[in-house]
Amino acid sequence: MERNVLLTIAYDGSTFHGWQKQPGERTVQGLLEQTMTRLFDREVLLSGTSRTDAGVHAYGQRASFKADLGIPTEKIALVVNNALCAREGSESGRGGFAKAPVRILKAEEVPPDFHARFNSKGKRYVYRICAGTDEAQADEAQAGKALADEARRSLVFERNYVYHLGGRLDAAAMDEAAKFFVGEHDFSSFEASGGNPRETTVRTMFAAGVKETSAAAKAEETDAAPGALQRIEFTIEGDGFLYNMVRIMTGTLVEVGQGKRRPEDIREIIEAGDRQAAGHTAPPNGLYLAEVFY
Repeated sequence: MERNVLLTIAYDGSTFHGWQKQPGERTVQGLLEQTMTRLFDREVLLSGTSRTDAGVHAYGQRASFKADLGIPTEKIALVVNNALCAREGSESGRGGFAKAPVRILKAEEVPPDFHARFNSKGKRYVYRICAGTDEAQADEAQAGKALADEARRSLVFERNYVYHLGGRLDAAAMDEAAKFFVGEHDFSSFEASGGNPRETTVRTMFAAGVKETSAAAKAEETDAAPGALQRIEFTIEGDGFLYNMVRIMTGTLVEVGQGKRRPEDIREIIEAGDRQAAGHTAPPNGLYLAEVFY
């Protein structure tokens, strides 16, 4: 009997051309559909909640599909994950040591009329920033050498997962600015061109905030150490988001953190309804789809 199944999915987006399947491109949806169709010996078509862009990550993507499967729903995650790892091992040449960049976290049966995208009530995104990695600044004092080395390592190993910036940011000012996003607004100033046409650019943000997450950045005695890494997270929840909206919000908040804009400028940017009024578009690699609300 056909079942309607909802998946919770995590993925490293750095090797994918986004979520949505596209001819000739490696995408998360495409990889999953190909793997599951082959595994279950029947066509599997996924309806995803969010069409994340190339380089964007997720640890709470949702997708639903309908199929008559020969295994219990609670076994789907295990068998699909094993198939993904086997495929990754074969394609990469790493064999059984390979771990797939996509993982099914949960599979659950939902009512027949449920749709992962259309039943969604909202989403939460997290954007991660690593600042204070200016090597010239770090090398000014010998005391900062260890921190400078840490910064250089981070640039190598975290380049696909955070937005790296030289110099420290004023996280408190960024948090103050983020509060202006909360509420129902026309967010056309934060929409990039090239997305699908929208009936309206009005969206409601439930919550928004910026916080420092590194212990070193929170400790007063190390706050001003040369080269100290400053890790910052911008979190925002809303009923919907425009094309590149979170990345433009982040770029604007970064400019607030750099002292180029005032926190209260956010209100004027929203009222302007003009993309040129907002800040730069932050890169995709620091963005994570954290959760989908139903």
